[in-house]
Amino acid sequence: MQEKYIQLIANKLSIKTKQITNVAELFEQGATIPFIARYRKEATENLDELQIESIKDQLAYFSDLEKRKETVLKSIDEHGKLTPELRKKITDCMEANILEDIYLPYKQKRKTRASIAIEKGLEPLATTIFAHSETLVLNDEAQKYITELVPTIEDALKGASDIIAEWVNENAVVRDKIRNIFAKQAIIKCKLFKGKEVEGQKYKDYFDCTEPLAKCPSHRMLAMRRGEKEGFLSIDISVDEIDALEAIDDEILNNDSEASKFIQKSIDDCYKRLLKPSIEVEFRMTSKQKADEDAIQVFATNTRQLLLSPPLGQKNILSLDPGFRSGCKLVVLDKQGDLIYNTNIYPHPPQNDRDDAIYKIKQLVEKYQIEAIAIGNGTAGKETEQLCRNIDFPHEVKIYLISEAGASIYSASEVAREEFPEYDVTVRGAVSIGRRLMDPLSELVKIDPKSIGVGQYQHDVNQPKLKESLDNVVISCVNAVGVEVNTASKHILAYISGLGSTLAKNIVEYRKENGPFKSRSELKKVPLMGTKSFQQAAGFLRINDAKNLLDNSAVHPESYDVVKQMAADLNCSVADLMKNNELRKQIDIKKYISETIGIYTLQDILNELEKPARDPRSELQHFEYAQGINSLEDLYVGLVLPGIITNITNFGAFVDIGVKQDGLVHISQITNKFIKDPNDVLKLSQQVTVKVTEIDIPRKRVQLSMKDV
Repeated sequence: MQEKYIQLIANKLSIKTKQITNVAELFEQGATIPFIARYRKEATENLDELQIESIKDQLAYFSDLEKRKETVLKSIDEHGKLTPELRKKITDCMEANILEDIYLPYKQKRKTRASIAIEKGLEPLATTIFAHSETLVLNDEAQKYITELVPTIEDALKGASDIIAEWVNENAVVRDKIRNIFAKQAIIKCKLFKGKEVEGQKYKDYFDCTEPLAKCPSHRMLAMRRGEKEGFLSIDISVDEIDALEAIDDEILNNDSEASKFIQKSIDDCYKRLLKPSIEVEFRMTSKQKADEDAIQVFATNTRQLLLSPPLGQKNILSLDPGFRSGCKLVVLDKQGDLIYNTNIYPHPPQNDRDDAIYKIKQLVEKYQIEAIAIGNGTAGKETEQLCRNIDFPHEVKIYLISEAGASIYSASEVAREEFPEYDVTVRGAVSIGRRLMDPLSELVKIDPKSIGVGQYQHDVNQPKLKESLDNVVISCVNAVGVEVNTASKHILAYISGLGSTLAKNIVEYRKENGPFKSRSELKKVPLMGTKSFQQAAGFLRINDAKNLLDNSAVHPESYDVVKQMAADLNCSVADLMKNNELRKQIDIKKYISETIGIYTLQDILNELEKPARDPRSELQHFEYAQGINSLEDLYVGLVLPGIITNITNFGAFVDIGVKQDGLVHISQITNKFIKDPNDVLKLSQQVTVKVTEIDIPRKRVQLSMKDV
């Protein structure tokens, strides 16, 4: 990467050039973001994953820009129009849109009004007029160009005007001026197409909407564009036409001659017909990209919170996928999450066989020493939860309502069919619900993050970018938690730094053939596990019963020697260091600084010795919905209820209060303080107390408030 780009990235991200250069080199060596962030802190000076990801994005942008420059230079050169000045202008360009402005006059174009005029021999006339000669008499000059193809003076001048309009449109300075005016002044106007009032009712808020483009939030932009796509709304992005024309006049015109007045009319035509539509398209694209980025960020934040939801841990689980007519599918999972029993119960209408359902649940709880019950929060979820809470169990059993989001996607997926080929989708769905309680991360990685349903306008944003962002979140979460290599599925192993699906599959197959891994070093025997893959992955893989205790920690194998040296210097074992805080206090980490290990890594090692393999996720909190509140009809304004945050958007948060319809807490109702982003004060799955402020039963909408509750 060229030094000029490194400097630009450093300025934009407020990061030192040395940090950028080191990160770029690590990427070139095949290092992953989690590995760089966790194990190369000396090189990055402790940059976090988001900063490293931003550097990666910027490096990719300028790499693409450099490739585009090569294409542009080659194209212009092939047409014999590449001058030294033009080459330098292109080479020095730092922005993609400016590069395209420079290239625009040299692009191969489809037929335009200007190209047709040029074919008729009118370019010399346009050139003469564009010289702004104060003595030029237009009609006399145009008379010289009368031909069979140009029968009148008016035709000649019209053709010359078309050519001049195109020149103005292709003027890089003019385009940049208009672009700057749009950046400062652009207004987005949204209107309803006549006759679409009834069909487009869901877009009622946008029937006649005007606001500064720069202040239009992501959710409104995406809503308006969806309405436009569906044929209900029209969108226009514009600026004050007088300001725009004056800016062009200042650049192009230099006197008050007849020629200049003619050019001014060409400028008017250029702006309305060519320049304004062109810049508007550009701003439509950039505003959409910005809206996409904001929405994708919401998805990423929510997905991260969901994946890092507190796990219950390894417990014997009774899991129920509730239903009315089809009954409730019930499965028993052991502490490893393996399915050991399944059946159906029918406690709800129309069968109403509550006694049999209670008998079966109680029997299974006792027989399999069930420690917790997981219940899907979809249809009949609240009713099934109340049924279970009313059962007198022989020992303590905790009951949890679990989000079913994406469970149906999983149960019909190839992954589920591979895991449970002999069972139908209802059994697979119930298993997924139970496993989500035990370890949300291990189960949710089997589902396309888009199917989890946390965020806004997921189908309207750039799909490849959404996928890339959510995949990065999954990778980050999996590596932050770490994976027990002897129990992990190939699905979660695939997200470990440096592995991928092939190596993940090979690890599982090796484990089946050779038994549990006894050490991290044994991973090197896995087919296709090269030195680089092992380096990238080893620190994120755990082995619980390994002889070397460090194999069950986040200490990387490349740092084992320094830990052994610490222990040797204190005349103790590594195990003693991990158990004895007083011993650890005696370690002077500065003593162990070397060319390969610095203060950041040494501090991480000490932290890990204190709490090896610690889980960054919080503990699971118990929650109960308000009793007797089961539907919208049970609500009334002023009612205060407990709830769970199920989704967070730019405009507020959705809360499950147990009535089968999540209520909305608008951003203005979250706190008495002004906040720009609900994520600043709320987290997914957070338990909150809310007050009902508005109920719209026909539209199935509930407005809630958290203020003064």
